[in-house]
Amino acid sequence: MWKFTTDRPVYLQIVDEIIARIAGGVYKPGERIPSVRELAEEARVTPNTMQKALAEVERGGYIISLRTSGKFVTEDVSHIRDLTDTRLDTLIADFVSELGRIGVPVGEAVKKLEEYDRERNRDQ
Repeated sequence: MWKFTTDRPVYLQIVDEIIARIAGGVYKPGERIPSVRELAEEARVTPNTMQKALAEVERGGYIISLRTSGKFVTEDVSHIRDLTDTRLDTLIADFVSELGRIGVPVGEAVKKLEEYDRERNRDQ
């Protein structure tokens, strides 16, 4: 499900979603991803916006383009893992920075995250 916010450009939110799908195994290594048109229709964006996002994903090394065959997830699983770890590090750094900004200790946030995770798993 594609949900966009107004705080960041849509194409960057699409980049995040495609990468999340790759990291989460929705699109598996070596697998062909849907076409630009299919993804644009699914996300309800223009093909140009989707193409711009996919170009960013490709620049990041998550997908490769084969001229006549489409776009495929890289088969380099360690590269996907490294890129995912880098993104996780960035998310954690941003999160910890925001915690400091609002005066919440990391330990307290960890407890809240664990509670949230337990509740989320219970509801599934």
